[in-house]
Amino acid sequence: MSTAVKDAPREGGTVLVRRPGPQELHPVRTHRRRRTLELALAVAVPLVLVLLWQLAATRSWIDDRVYPAPSTILADGWDRAADGDLWPDVWATLKRVLGGYAIGTAAGYALGLLMGSLSLVRAALEPLLDALYVVPKLALLPVFLNMFGLGEGPQIALVAATVFFFVWISTMAAVLAVPIGHRYAGQVFGASPWQMFRHVLLPASLPAVLVGTRIAAGVAVLVIVASEQIAAADGLGHLIFDSRALFQNDVMFVGIVCVAVLGVVFSEMVRIAGRLLTPWAPRDRGRSQS
Repeated sequence: MSTAVKDAPREGGTVLVRRPGPQELHPVRTHRRRRTLELALAVAVPLVLVLLWQLAATRSWIDDRVYPAPSTILADGWDRAADGDLWPDVWATLKRVLGGYAIGTAAGYALGLLMGSLSLVRAALEPLLDALYVVPKLALLPVFLNMFGLGEGPQIALVAATVFFFVWISTMAAVLAVPIGHRYAGQVFGASPWQMFRHVLLPASLPAVLVGTRIAAGVAVLVIVASEQIAAADGLGHLIFDSRALFQNDVMFVGIVCVAVLGVVFSEMVRIAGRLLTPWAPRDRGRSQS
């Protein structure tokens, strides 16, 4: 919004006159321009980096045996996808992430609600959970291998344990942060415990809870890739580690790109789901407001 200063007709100084700027005069046009600029930057920055990488590989500024050109990685990925060699690893990682994420989210949300609502439960369990939270989750993989044996169980359990802590912390903190005035309002209107949860605690805490689920979505992908490099016979993590051991660096980068795409798509799906579940919540910072 633009401003201008004019001399006041009366004695005593000046009057600050605020004139409408482009955002007030043409809000739709300004919003479209903003979105176009954001989209252009989102596409241009990675594209420039990829082009620089391609140029460095073709001009031998870097060793293309260690860092293959993006065109080589793309061609190899396309061939592996067309031959059907890539999809089993993608599916193996995806089902482990989805299974562990669903279990960890459900358990973390339920316990977070309980501990955020009942102080005695929080006093009893919070020290123990805080101690477990700081344990590196990969350190628990041998424990899960002993519990579930080889197979999908340890991988899914590791993702679930990781996701659980992120969702539990965000849920408990969100419930505790609900303003006391909201609770008093529900009590004044004679709300039952279920009505208090349904109409007060849930709407007030859900936006913050969904932030935790988005963070957990990205961390789940990181954990499963690391776990597959240690104790799995398939999956993108195994593909990356195995191809590096065989000096197939182009295949290794195909796996890395697939992990990046999987992480972005999964996180974006969680974000979109959160937007649909909480239409009353403010949009993410850094994104244009409609």
